[in-house]
Amino acid sequence: MIPDAAPHRGDAAEATATGADADAPIFRAKPRGRRSLLRAALAGTAVLGGGLAVGAFPATAETVSRSTPAHQAPPTRKRPSTADEALKELSQGNRRWRTLHEKHPDEGSALRKALTTGQQPFALVLGCIDSRVPPELVFDQGLGDLMTVRSAGEVLDQSVLGSVKYGVLELNIPLVVVLGHQSCGAVKAAVAVDESGEELPSGIQYIADEIAPAIDHSVTGDARVAATIDANIRLVRSKVMADPDVAARQKAGKVAVVGARYDLTTQRVHLLK
Repeated sequence: MIPDAAPHRGDAAEATATGADADAPIFRAKPRGRRSLLRAALAGTAVLGGGLAVGAFPATAETVSRSTPAHQAPPTRKRPSTADEALKELSQGNRRWRTLHEKHPDEGSALRKALTTGQQPFALVLGCIDSRVPPELVFDQGLGDLMTVRSAGEVLDQSVLGSVKYGVLELNIPLVVVLGHQSCGAVKAAVAVDESGEELPSGIQYIADEIAPAIDHSVTGDARVAATIDANIRLVRSKVMADPDVAARQKAGKVAVVGARYDLTTQRVHLLK
């Protein structure tokens, strides 16, 4: 189990959980029938012919680089298969990112060739469309490591939820991270509209309406935006967890859904309670 962390407060607040900043460290399907063919196609497999709690990122010993020279075969390694292992891998990657020690793993030509026969990502990141928060960079991961789903303000419509469920149910991804971020423009717009009563263009108004239930009216100004960013992450996480199929897998210990926030000022990812 992953111990609970203290709630995150404010744009510049830092996580205080012990160890949060310590040095941390393809399958080929045989499709049978229409459903199997769909799975194989969406999983990227070449077809020839016919319940965990949320907590601070854990700290472990740093792992060796997973980068592969172009002339070598992909290294044999144990990919994260549980939520705990996936969190550790993401924690290590985020530390490398924010300390400018990126490894840019899993980019070699041999791995690219191997990935043409299938994929086995170890985590799914549901994040915002903001250009400053690309998950593969923020967590220093490479090809085939993360499945990413992005929408403004992490808004969860049926298409987004269906994409998340595909990763969980069909690819057996053990960890889903709802990743919000500091100074989110979608949240700022939702707060501004809530305060002014003005109407945004239809598609953007839809996003603001989806975020509106998370607006924290107990504070004002920048504090309201910051608090709403966190509240929106928790709201989206709760919606994902409320899906019956996801809930069943979580109860069986096959997936964990966590909420996290990326701070632009420190490049650090905090898990939210």
